[in-house]
Amino acid sequence: MFNNSVSAIGVCVVFAAASFAQAPASKLEFEVASIKPSELPTPAMVASGKIHAGMKVDAARVDIGLMPMMGLITKAYDVKQYQVVGPDWMLTTPFDIVAKMPEGATKEQVPQMLQSLLADRFKLTLHRETKEHSVYALVVGKGGPKVTPYKPDPELAGNGAVSGSNEVTISGGRGGQTVSDGTGMQQKVTPSADGKSIHIEITKVSMSLLSEALFRFVGRPIVDLTGLKGDYNVILDISMADIMAAQRAAGIGGGGPGGGGGDAGRPADAAVDNGGTSVYESLQALGLKLEARKTPMETLVIDHLEKTPTAN
Repeated sequence: MFNNSVSAIGVCVVFAAASFAQAPASKLEFEVASIKPSELPTPAMVASGKIHAGMKVDAARVDIGLMPMMGLITKAYDVKQYQVVGPDWMLTTPFDIVAKMPEGATKEQVPQMLQSLLADRFKLTLHRETKEHSVYALVVGKGGPKVTPYKPDPELAGNGAVSGSNEVTISGGRGGQTVSDGTGMQQKVTPSADGKSIHIEITKVSMSLLSEALFRFVGRPIVDLTGLKGDYNVILDISMADIMAAQRAAGIGGGGPGGGGGDAGRPADAAVDNGGTSVYESLQALGLKLEARKTPMETLVIDHLEKTPTAN
């Protein structure tokens, strides 16, 4: 089981994501790639900020740290986690990968090279299905949105991460952590004094990314229908009950993986009864709400996947 310090990291890192353009049709491969199991972070590593996590892409290589198989697949195929059906261990077994890009390759071609890597080294095969799914639509409440538009710091202009990168850096200790994802987004995470919730201040997050990150706390996918464009600063309070449920759903800290962290049958305006603040209440404070919908959704179904990659 992770301790509370590392658990807070898990809450934050779910907001870190990289966007990739669709890969071209021709097959591309890394020239060479090293794959090894990740070393799980210890409290001392968290306190020192020595966490190798996320993805960094430059003209010569791709450097990936502490990324579960689920993350590798979603990046390779440009899908959300809830669009992938496969073995439970995909959520809980992270890998470190360093791969050399072929001469002339671009960052936009990294997803296709990841597809080739997963097929060659993990023997991944899959097929696509389209089915109707129960989802929540994230919409603006009657009183209008209460989120603050993000305004970039002029002193930091031009210092953003290269396209395709979301290298995660973490600083802080048991009293709270600050997580930066390499794209300008930052999350400050602080446990409440009574230990019943986690307070998260997010700088520079889109409504689409917010929706993607919160789905694991409510038991079903969240689709952004707010119509709010651009990036925002957002404050969330998430109860420890919701956090622990999400971890159990991901196979962390006991219990098997499931379809999300919260109670999928709970009304979208329901409050938790443990003294903490639910995701639903936090969204209401932002002038947002969740509405139950049904929609067709493409799903990747894993047919075969090896847990151990072939040798480097």
